[in-house]
Amino acid sequence: MRGKMSGVLAGIMVVGATLLLGGCVVMNLPRFGGEPDDDKKQTYARSDNYTDNAFHNQTATPVLKEGVSTWSVIWGNITTSVKDLAPNSAIPVNKVDFKALDPKDNILVWLGHSSFYLQLNGQRILVDPVFSDYASPFSFMVKAFKGTSVFKVSDLPDIDVLLISHDHYDHLDYNTAVALKDKVKKVFVPLGVGSHFARWDYTDTQIEEANWFDSIELESNLRIHLVPARHYSGRGLNKNQTLWGGYVLTTPDYQLYLGGDSGYGPHFKAIRDRFGDFDLVALDTGQYDPRWPYIHMTPEESKQAATDVGAKVFLPIHIGRFALARHPWKEPFEDIEVLSDNAPYQLYTPLIGQPLRLGETPAPSTEWWEAVE
Repeated sequence: MRGKMSGVLAGIMVVGATLLLGGCVVMNLPRFGGEPDDDKKQTYARSDNYTDNAFHNQTATPVLKEGVSTWSVIWGNITTSVKDLAPNSAIPVNKVDFKALDPKDNILVWLGHSSFYLQLNGQRILVDPVFSDYASPFSFMVKAFKGTSVFKVSDLPDIDVLLISHDHYDHLDYNTAVALKDKVKKVFVPLGVGSHFARWDYTDTQIEEANWFDSIELESNLRIHLVPARHYSGRGLNKNQTLWGGYVLTTPDYQLYLGGDSGYGPHFKAIRDRFGDFDLVALDTGQYDPRWPYIHMTPEESKQAATDVGAKVFLPIHIGRFALARHPWKEPFEDIEVLSDNAPYQLYTPLIGQPLRLGETPAPSTEWWEAVE
């Protein structure tokens, strides 16, 4: 009997060791990226928002609501159902020809979720591109909505600047980043995010990291600023080893604010105080959940944030391509449309791939989502 028990225990130990070893091998795959080394961390320690070996928000921001655990979220997702998390039919998309666009034209193209292609003052800019059909480390998880994975890196012209708001998989896609390596002149990212690109063989001259309110100036009077957001970071087990943020892009003629992922907070008014009103803002309006109320905005909060920053045109983002939260996929579109009636901004909800000429008043938004089953 004792020998049999010893054999069972030995078997359990072998299985456990195998799983542990396998987990270590998986977590070391390139898709998980890299981490800042000790020298980098010593540099980050001079930042006001880096303490105890991690980055922090300006406002206390737990990922989950008090009393909610990761396991309770998993169990709740398993035991409760939500209708219409994803569409049953294809999302309509405008298959824009990027290479045919006149580089002298100032254009913004929403690519779904939080991804953008921009042309400003002769500079080509790519923001949070995800051209994979999924937003996770593995292809069977977080699948894109039908019809939305129509663009490839090969469709793009050379890119002057790649902007990444933070290192979550629905904003920093490994396959896309690797394919872009020889197409991108400059990568401008929050502190620590450059470690991922370094592991993916980007050169030191390509990568420039920034703290909140740092900026770079490009040719033809275009300046790009990294600004605060209320969120968190991490691609593996270690959280908040890299910074997160949004981007303000300023030229003599336009001022744009692409907010990245963010919960509602006082940073929106602070950004307006620093930069003034914005011609166009794009703000987190989806993937909200009462179990994580601090890191994403509901449509009501998104409307308030757009008002706080003085938006003339408001484009809701973090919607339309992936289901990362347990709300119907149409709900953010429907709610923000109702809430924006008589708002101080013009709501703009384009098709994926629909170019907007900056400086021109956007055409009235069509309720394209209503035709999707």
